Amino acid sequence: MSGLDLLPPEHRLLFIGGSWREANSGATFAVRDPADGSVITEVADGDVNDAVDALDAAVAVQDEWARTAPRERGEILRRAFEAITARADDFAELMSLEMGKTVKEAKGEVAYGAEFFRWFSEEAVRIHGRWMQNPAGGSRLLTIKKPVGPCLFITPWNFPLAMGTRKIGPAIAAGCTMVVKPAELTPLTMLALAATLEEAGLPAGVLNIVTTSDSKSLSKALMADDRLRKVSFTGSTTVGKVIIRQSADELQRVSMELGGNAPFIVFEDADVDAAVEGAMIAKMRNMGEACTAANRFLVHESVADEFADKLGARMGALVVGRGQTEGVDVGPLIDQNAVDSVSQLVTDAVHDGARVVVGGTPMDGPDHSGGTFYPPTVLVDVPAEAEIVKQEIFGPVAPITTFADEDEAITRANDTEYGLASYVFTRDLSRTIRVAERLQFGMVGVNSGLISNAAAPFGGVKASGFGREGSFEGIDEYLDTTYVALPAT
Repeated sequence: MSGLDLLPPEHRLLFIGGSWREANSGATFAVRDPADGSVITEVADGDVNDAVDALDAAVAVQDEWARTAPRERGEILRRAFEAITARADDFAELMSLEMGKTVKEAKGEVAYGAEFFRWFSEEAVRIHGRWMQNPAGGSRLLTIKKPVGPCLFITPWNFPLAMGTRKIGPAIAAGCTMVVKPAELTPLTMLALAATLEEAGLPAGVLNIVTTSDSKSLSKALMADDRLRKVSFTGSTTVGKVIIRQSADELQRVSMELGGNAPFIVFEDADVDAAVEGAMIAKMRNMGEACTAANRFLVHESVADEFADKLGARMGALVVGRGQTEGVDVGPLIDQNAVDSVSQLVTDAVHDGARVVVGGTPMDGPDHSGGTFYPPTVLVDVPAEAEIVKQEIFGPVAPITTFADEDEAITRANDTEYGLASYVFTRDLSRTIRVAERLQFGMVGVNSGLISNAAAPFGGVKASGFGREGSFEGIDEYLDTTYVALPAT
C-alpha cells in the first residue's frame, strides 16, 4: 500500500455518523498536486446541510461518548497511534502528494502527529477533579471535570496530519464529539486519518469529517447552532478574529492558534555553526510554511557576516523539486498565491535596500512542468522597517538584520503584534533566563531550531491567539469544571 492506496475511492467522501457518503448536492472538488498543478483526485464538496448533518451526528452520541470509560477512550487512541505508525510511509507519501513537502519531512510530521494520540491516550485516564474541606469548616468542596461537548475543528493545509491529531486526540480523550473541516487544499490526509480511527474502533458519530470548498459558510452555520460548544481553529489571525466574533452569540469556547512572526536571535557569544544549523531547521521546516518558522533573523553585528555567509551556503546547496523525488530537500509552495506573496515581499525588501545572498527569484519546476516553486533565499542588509520583517513570510526566505546589544535585540524581537514562537542562540545561561523572561512569545527555543513536541504546551500570546495544544494543558481545553458543595458528614 502507498500514497493514494491508503485512501480508496469510498473514503474520498464525507464521513458522517460512521458512514462514508456523498455530499447532499452530489458535488465534488479537485485536490491538486502543487508540484505541477495536476488533479490528484476529487473529494466530496459538502455544504451547509451536510455540516448540520454532521453536527446532528455528533450531538446524538455526545452523552453516550462522555459516559464511555476513560480507559476505553485511551485504548482507541493507542490503537490509532499504532496504526498510523505502522503506515508511516503511506501517510507520508499521501501528505507529500497533496501538500508538496518532501517524503522525508512528511515522515517527521507523521511521527509528530501520531505522538499526540499516544500522549492523549495516556492523559484520558488522568482527568480528575479535587476534594477539599471548606476552609471555614462545615462543608466539603468537590470539583468534577466534564467534557465541554460537541466541537468544531478547522484545520490548516500546512500540517495535514498533526494539526488534526493535536485537536482530535484531546477531544477523544476528554469525551467530546466533533465535526472536522479540513483545509480545501489538503483534505486527503484527514480522510485517511478518519478511516484509521474508524478501524481503531472509534464509535460512529464521535468524529465527523466534512470536506468543502466553502469553509466560510459551513463554519458560520455551525457556530450559529447553540448545540456546538467549542471551536478550535488553526490559521490566519484575520480569519481567527472573524471566528471569535462569530462565537460570541452562542458563547462558545474557542482555542485560537493564529499567525506568527518568530524572531531568531543570534547573540555575539553564540556558537555560529550551531546557530546556522538551528536556523536551517527553524526556517526550512515545511519550506518555511509554518507558523513557528523563523521569520526575522536578528544577528549581532559582530557575527552577522559569518552567520550570513554560512547560512547562504547551506540554503544555496538545498535541492528544490517534487517532494516525492529522491534527493530533494525543498518541495513546492502550496499554490501560486503563496509564490506571489513571497516574491513580492522579497522584491520590496530589495527595493528598500536589502541584498540577495542566494535565491530571490521564483523558479520553474526542475522538470519544467510548472509547479509553485520558490528557491531558498537569504537576504542581508534588510532595513528594520521593511515589510518582510513585519509580515509572516510563509516561505523559504531568511531576512537578516543586525543589532548592537541585548536590549535592542529584545525590543526589536517584541516589536510585532504576534507572539507565538521565538528562538535564542547564546552560550550565556544568565542571558538565556533574562531573554526568555522578557520575550513576549508563548514559546522560546534556546539553542534549538525545533520546539514542537506533543508533551509541550503549544500556543501563543497577543495576535497569535490563546489556548494551548498538547501537554497537560491540551486536554483542559476540552473540559468544563463543575463545583459541588457538600454538607459535612
